[in-house]
This record gives sequence, C-alpha cells and structure tokens, in this order.
Amino acid sequence: MYQNKVKRLLLLVLLITLSAIAHGQVTQDTSRYRYDSQGRITGKKDTTNQTLQHRDQYEDSITLSFHYWDSTRNNKIDSSIDDFYTRFPVSWKYYDMGNFGSAAKSYIFQPLMRPGFDAGFHAYDVYMYTPENTRFFQTTRPYSETAYLLGSRSEQMINLFHTQNRKSNFNIGLDFRVINSPGTYRNQSTNISNTRVNTFFQTSNKRYTNNIIFIANKILSSENGGLQPNQNVDSLFMNNPTSALTKLGSALLTTRSIFGVTIGIGTQYNDLTFVLRHSYDFGQKDSIVTDSSTIKLFYPRLRFQHTLQYSNKRYEYHDNALEPSDYSNFMQYTVFPFTTDSLKFNDSWQTLINDLAIISYPQKNNLNQFLKLNAGYENIKGQTYLSTQYNNIYTGAEYRNRTRNQLYDIEAAGKLYVTGHYAGDYSAYISFIRSLRKNVGSIQVGFQNVNRTPSFIMSEYNTYASGNRYSLSSFPSYPSESFKKENITRIFAVVNVPPAALQLTGDYYLVTNLAYFSGLYTPAQASSVFNVLNIGAYKKIKVAKHLSWYLQGNVQQIAGNAPVNVPLVLGRTRFAFEGNFFKNLFLSTGFEVRYNTPYKADDYSPLNGQFVYQDTLTITNRPDVDIYLNMRIKGFKGFVRLENLNTVDFANGFAFTKYNYSAPGYPERGLWLRIGIWWSFVN
Repeated sequence: MYQNKVKRLLLLVLLITLSAIAHGQVTQDTSRYRYDSQGRITGKKDTTNQTLQHRDQYEDSITLSFHYWDSTRNNKIDSSIDDFYTRFPVSWKYYDMGNFGSAAKSYIFQPLMRPGFDAGFHAYDVYMYTPENTRFFQTTRPYSETAYLLGSRSEQMINLFHTQNRKSNFNIGLDFRVINSPGTYRNQSTNISNTRVNTFFQTSNKRYTNNIIFIANKILSSENGGLQPNQNVDSLFMNNPTSALTKLGSALLTTRSIFGVTIGIGTQYNDLTFVLRHSYDFGQKDSIVTDSSTIKLFYPRLRFQHTLQYSNKRYEYHDNALEPSDYSNFMQYTVFPFTTDSLKFNDSWQTLINDLAIISYPQKNNLNQFLKLNAGYENIKGQTYLSTQYNNIYTGAEYRNRTRNQLYDIEAAGKLYVTGHYAGDYSAYISFIRSLRKNVGSIQVGFQNVNRTPSFIMSEYNTYASGNRYSLSSFPSYPSESFKKENITRIFAVVNVPPAALQLTGDYYLVTNLAYFSGLYTPAQASSVFNVLNIGAYKKIKVAKHLSWYLQGNVQQIAGNAPVNVPLVLGRTRFAFEGNFFKNLFLSTGFEVRYNTPYKADDYSPLNGQFVYQDTLTITNRPDVDIYLNMRIKGFKGFVRLENLNTVDFANGFAFTKYNYSAPGYPERGLWLRIGIWWSFVN
C-alpha cells in the first residue's frame, strides 16, 4: 500500500512538472532569441553565420543561491571546512543511543512549540527531511554535490544532491541520502533513507508561481533496550562490545548491507509528504530596455495563494523473534499469553490540509514587506487502537518587513484553531532584528507563546469499566490523569558580531502543564509552573596567523519543580591549525573536546519510542576528545576524524574501553574513525 501511494504521488509530481514546463514553453517564441545560462534573453540570434565567437570569461563560473521554504532570505552554499558538524546530520548538541541513526535527543531544552495535532513520536526527528528544511535554488549552471562517509564497523552515509535551472523561471532539486550503521553492540543496526524532490516554476509574465515538494523518509532502527544490568563494559571478553548482553535481541545477528535491510526487533517509521503551493499575483508591469534586449519586470501588489499538503505517517515497533521473558525481566511489560511468535504496535496517520491566503505588498519594490491573512481546513485520519478522525479549521496572520536599507527585520505571526478537536490551540511569534551600522553585526529580540493539546500518544484515552485508562494509541501508554493544554512562553535574544567572530544567545522559557513520560509507559503532566534559562556563546580567537581557538557552549538553569533534566554546562572547544596553503589548498587540523556536566539523563523506552524522565541515576562522563584533519581543494572537501580518544584505559593494556554513557544502560562508541568526502560539481 505504501509503495502504491509513493508511485501515485511521484506520478502527480511528474504531471504537474511537465505541465509547468509546457506552459513556460508556449508563453514565448524561443527560436528567434539567444539566452544566457539562466534563461535570460541576450539578443536575437544571428542567422547569417558571420559573427565571430569569443570565449565567455564566465563560462565556467556559477551564481548560486537558495532560500528555505517559507523564507525570502537568500543564502549561499557554505564552503567552510573548520566544523565537521555543519555537514553531519546530527548536531554536536545531540546525543544518541550509541549508534548513528538511533534515537537521538538534544542536551538543550527544546519543548515542542507547535499547536494542533501531534502523534508524539520525535526520537528520530533529527534524521528527517521536512518541508521546513527544504532549499529552493536559483542557479546559472547545473550544480551537484556527492558525499560519502565511512566510519568504523561499516558505518556509512551516502548523500547525492543535484539542482539546475532549465530556464530562469524553472528550477528542480533532487536530494537523496542513506545512512547505515550496524553499530557497536548487539541488535543495534540502523538504516535510514531520505528522498526529496522539489521544483519552482514561474510564468514568463511573473504572475503565476508554483512550488512542489515531495519527501519520503524511512527509518529502520533495531532496538536492544540497552545493556542488561549485570554487564560491565569495562571488562568484556577480549574487549569486544558485541559480547555484552542486551535487554532485547541478544541472540540476533547484525546485518551489514546498506540496501535491503530488515530488522527483527525494532522501530520502523515511514513518512510521506507532498506539498503544492501555487499563487497568482496582481500588480504593476515595468521593463528595462537595453541596446540588445528588453527585460520585463513585474511588481506584485496582491497575491492569492493556495497550499495543499498531504502527509502519510506510519509508526511501528515490532519483535519478530519474541522472547516474552525479556520483556517481563527488563522492560516492565507483560506479553499476553496468546502472543506466541511476534509482537507489534503501530499507528498510522493521514493528514490533508488546504490553506488559502491573501498577501498584500505595500511597497512595489520590496517583496520582503508583506501582510498575509490565511485560513485552513485540516482533515486528520488515524488508524491506531481505534479508527480516529479529526476535522479542524484554523486562521492565521503574518507580517514581515525587512527594510530596503537592510537595517530592520520585523516578523510577526499568529495561528488560532477556531473549531474542531484542537479548538483553542494557538501560537504567537514576534521577532525584531536591528542591523548595526558599518557591518558590525546585528541584535535580535523576540517573543513566542504556544498553547497546545498534548501529543496523541499521551493525552487521548478511553476508560475501562474498572476506571483504569488506556491510550487510544496502539503503543503501550497508560495515562493516569486527564490532561490540560500545555502553555509555553519563550523570550529570546541573539547578538551577532561577525568582525569579532562572536555570537551570544539567550532563551528564557516559562512552562505550564508540560506533558512527559514519568515511566516507560506512563504519561504525566507537570503540576506546577517552572522556567528554564539557557545562555549560549560562540567565539573564535585568532591565536596566531594559522592558529585558531574556537569556544562554544551553553549554560542552562531550571527553577521550579520541573520534570526536566539537562546538564548545567554543555561546551565544545576546538584548537586548530588552519589557513590557505599553496594556491587551492585550504586546511584545518587540530583537536576537539566536548563536555557536559553530570546530570540525570532521560531513560529511553524502545516499545513506544519515548524519552522518559528519571531522577535516580546520574550520568557522569569523561570529556569527549577527537582529533581531525579537514581540507578543501576547489570543489573537493575531505574530513578525517579519530573520535573518542577519551575511552583509553591505561589500566587495561591501553585498550579503549572506558565508555561514556548517553542514557541509563546505553554506552556510547569506543575509539571511532570517520573518513568523509564532499565533492561539488558545476556541470
């Protein structure tokens, strides 16, 4: 069924794209004119064959920029090599369950601040392609980038990206990524595939615009539940981590194929998203006439916009090698007697959203200033423990103004659910950015408030005749109380000073009725108001001509009776020898240290994919120490890293067996080698 839906959506994308191309081709006669590499008219063709041709000095150059979905700010491709994590999918501020591709969580307090429906599964969000992180390009030449990362124990990542403008008014982007890692411990293999196709089309008269996004994410992650309590990773047989017994799947073999992977015990998430946004503008025509061509201009003043978004999400945990004693002994879960050979939980959700908007542009030559009014209808269907359907209507407004002198940038947005199951949910956001003169930097201050219904897996339930509650989700979740709406306020500020290589950030959260898991299968809600303060800083210090010292960190403080545990200090420092050597060689090599203060890290429940609050076990780790060599030669970028040197154990024959822990029962990797290449091409 899933494959058929994928095929139908791909066919729909193809038909719309072909129709857009055809429309663009019939709007003007292309046989009489010459075009540059971006599709712009440069003059009439010479049909006499008597004109001498000279080599274009810009023939091998490229002009490339992009903007993110729902943003008008143009960005450039980042070619820097000083920080490996600008290209690695998982930020250094995250920790995982011991393997690349496993469940991951941020050290930084980041509550969900989105109103409306939420299924409640976010342990793998960091690996997902989304409409929000989709890039729309404008390029004068086809551009491609190929990435391959190889790590210890057959860890691999492949990333293929391509974008090109068929003409100045039509761009297509293709992005494919696969992550595969068998892992260090038993039953820990992961396989993740992400596919994205996005297009931009605008008619030659610049009135009609069409954007399409198609995304398919597939997560496969074996779940071992962590190590059994009696396992000591510091004294394993022959120092082999695979000899440690895990709570689930200790007897299963690990596959090492990057394609066609199946898992016996673990998580499988399928996420399919299709977005179509098209608009028609009314405005003012204009043109610029040169000696050889006429450039047509159009200034929109009023835009009518329609957005159609469809998503199909399936969440599943299964065990096809069922050992009931493992669940009763280690997972606090009793398998029913009639369940003999397998165990499965799955929720699936289909969401269809239609959004209509009217956008007004007060200044004809400033598209970064607009007022938007919109309304939308949501139809949400779920197949969980029971069949569920929600219908919601929401309204919204947005105002943006980035002044033409680039000194001020104002953004304000609001959304309110007026009817339906999520009536009363809302979000409000405002941000003000002031650029400092003489390119000194910028200051941003902002406010955000969200009132939201807790996630479905936590808050939606029925009641047995005995009075006990059970979740409407098919996953194990047993609410002990009725849930109120969460209310979260965030006040934030950012100070950027690029000439001093300095950035300061501050976030203050005021949280009411936070929903969380207090046990492996027990949702709960905070009984009192609490607040969280997070102060962050980044600074680059030039020690000498080719010596740089990077400092980056966060300090977090919680006040009140909060069911939240975060490290007080999270920091990273890099000391690098770097610079431009010879003509095309850029080099950055040195060492990196990451550290967080001891804290009671969340437990992880593999059966329902939830991080669980615990206040009994404190995780105390050594600082992570890595050495690295990064280089760039034109379009080639290479990264070599030897990570976790901190695991060396001098008392155990200089073995690397002093493992850090990311969560109770989940040790991290030992000594780890990664070699990666990112190669960009101008076709």
